[in-house]
Amino acid sequence: MTISSFKPGMHANGSSSEALAAGQDPLEGQFEVIRDLLYSIAGIRLTEAKRDLVRARLTRRLRKLGGGSVTGYVEFVQTPQGRSELTEMVDILTTNKTSFFREANHFDFLQRVLSERPASAGPPTIWSAGCSSGEEPYTLAMVLSHHGRLRRGSAGRILATDISDRVLAHAREGVYDREQVEPVPEDMRKVYLRKAKDPDQVEVSPALKEMIRFGRLNLMGDWPMSGPFDAIFCRNVMIYFDNPTRETLAQRFTELLTPGGYLFVGHSESLTSLKHGLRYVQPAVYRR
Repeated sequence: MTISSFKPGMHANGSSSEALAAGQDPLEGQFEVIRDLLYSIAGIRLTEAKRDLVRARLTRRLRKLGGGSVTGYVEFVQTPQGRSELTEMVDILTTNKTSFFREANHFDFLQRVLSERPASAGPPTIWSAGCSSGEEPYTLAMVLSHHGRLRRGSAGRILATDISDRVLAHAREGVYDREQVEPVPEDMRKVYLRKAKDPDQVEVSPALKEMIRFGRLNLMGDWPMSGPFDAIFCRNVMIYFDNPTRETLAQRFTELLTPGGYLFVGHSESLTSLKHGLRYVQPAVYRR
């Protein structure tokens, strides 16, 4: 059985929209199974509040595949033949909200820290963990390049990873709608952004792209990179994990930081009460 021949309608109770209209569970009792699958693979714990999001995204996916039931789909992704579709399911259920210069004070802080870095130390190495569609690593590259911390020849000094192949493809392309780049300061736009084929879009400059290595990585799996990193950005990612998972991740991040290196988390996140070996510096910033 291949995904091209997948017809979950063999277990169908009608479409999700029909089930919803009839007062039935549009997820056919599969929400808990989906939640457990996502947790076991990606460490993400879906709450009951995400039920409608799961329904909407799986409905769109089933429609794209030609229709069928949620039950049949969930059964299929757990078979050896459904492994690639399981990856797709994790992809579509993973929230990828980001923006240029999001939580901008982090970039100001990093610039101040690096301004005190001796020239003999060489260019910094930074990891954007959970980079989504690329706005965060491109912001890092702009800031560091603009202030002379990264130059041509600094290829791959920023590592950007995400579990989603879909958003990574967008990130590598580096093309964004004009309204998406509005947070980028005008002087940086002139240097690092250029016109795209679509007049309503802009593209990141090739020089900026050279500074970043994009790669797929499941934070719950093996980490092939050895580091060390001067800074790790994992912002608004751990909010989806439970405390044991957050603690494990914080400890793994600590091991990959240089002594004196920094971990940046989202402003809605905290490492309080977790064991990690990092020192609190200011809200959402920790130092090894």
